[in-house]
Parts: sequence; C-alpha cells; structure tokens
Amino acid sequence: MTTNADIVDLRDFYASPLGIAAARAVSLALTPLWRPISQERLVGLGYAVPYIDRFAADAERALAFMPGAQGAQVWPAGAASLTALIGTEELPLGDASVDRVLVVHALEFAESPEAMLAEIWRVLAPGGRIVIVAPHRRGVWARFEHTPFGSGRPFSRGQLTRLLRATMFTPSAVSQALLFPPFRRRTLLGFAVPLERIGRDLWPIFAGAVIIEATKQLYRGVPVTSTARERRKAIKPVLVPAGAGAGARVFR
Repeated sequence: MTTNADIVDLRDFYASPLGIAAARAVSLALTPLWRPISQERLVGLGYAVPYIDRFAADAERALAFMPGAQGAQVWPAGAASLTALIGTEELPLGDASVDRVLVVHALEFAESPEAMLAEIWRVLAPGGRIVIVAPHRRGVWARFEHTPFGSGRPFSRGQLTRLLRATMFTPSAVSQALLFPPFRRRTLLGFAVPLERIGRDLWPIFAGAVIIEATKQLYRGVPVTSTARERRKAIKPVLVPAGAGAGARVFR
C-alpha cells in the first residue's frame, strides 16, 4: 500500500508556479481526449479539482470525490460544495449512474488498483468513459518528490492498458504531458511551454504523466465480493441510474 498525498500539499502545489504550469500542460493533453457527452454526469476522483474546473462547464452535474486518507477541500469556490470524502473502493453512487470519471492522483495510491477500477466500472453507465492521469514510470517527474507526480506507484502506458483491459475497459486514446523538467525556479518555468511542445515530438517516452481514456465494456458482469456488497448496502447513493446509457438518457 502507498501513502496518499496530503490535501494541503496538493493544494499548495497547484497554487505554485510549477503547479500552474503542470495543470496547464495536463489540461492541454486532456483536451483532444475530452469528447462531449450529452447531459454528462462527471465525477472527479482523487484530486481532480484543477481539471474539472475546466472540463465541468458543459456537464449536467459534476462531483469531486476525494479519498479519506488524502483529505478534501471545498469545490467549487464560492458555491455550495460538491465535494465528498469517500473510500475509493466504495463509491456512494448507484450502478450505472455517471457518464465519465476523471481519475487524477488516485490510482497510484490505491491499495488495489483493480478493486478501484472495478468500482468505477460499476458506477459508469453503459458506454461510459474513464480518463486516468497517472505518473509515468519512465518520466523525470516520477523521480522528484517535490511534486505529487513523484509520489505513489508510477505506471507505464503498457501497464495501464493491461490493467484497464483486465478490469473490463477498452482503451481508446492515449496522450502524455509534463514533457518539461519539474523546475523549482520561476525563471526556468518560462521554458515550460516550448519544451512541452517540442517534447511531444522528440522525447514523448520521458513524459511525466501518461493520460489514457477507456470505455466500459458490457459483455460480462463484474464479480463483487460478498463483503463489498454488504458494505455497499449501507451506503446511500448520491446519484442513481436514469435508465439508459451514457449520452442517451432522458432527464426530467
């Protein structure tokens, strides 16, 4: 088991010049993967706040789920909170109740990545999508602890692909981000944008983050242990199914 990042460290990192540059680079890499879903129900799992702020504008609703071991912050700022402290293997959602789950700073800290993904599979609607942002095993960022991408278990593109397929997801798109070194000095961050652009062509294998999108497969059910099933009976879902798949529901 790996230790979760602390909410204070995550918040402070993304408020720093390096964190702002990192969020910009990851958001740019997410953009081509982020195909619109009609009347989308979106969940950010882990610490996805810097990204759902950008991508939740067109969602029918969005929630920010943060692991209990990490801690939580209020989101969105200046409005009623849509944040919840959760267990990543026991999401307070009904079966097939959301269209997309954005996983950031979560999978690398999971005691069982397979169990986390199985739970995400459960709450996704038919045809729903998962987007994972994870530290890249070969990247420079995984070797420095002054960023959250240097904590937890890093993954290669192949490892994520195999993990998703083993948990009944079909990978559909892959991208990478953080192709500039994690500079501490503000003056060096002026090179972040050109290095990010050049690095996509010259050294993508050394990206600091790998981003992968996958779709929920439907050809067989997910085995759920009896213990997990009994625990879930005590959880009141935040969202319940609306009766149809992703992008095909009728809302009242």
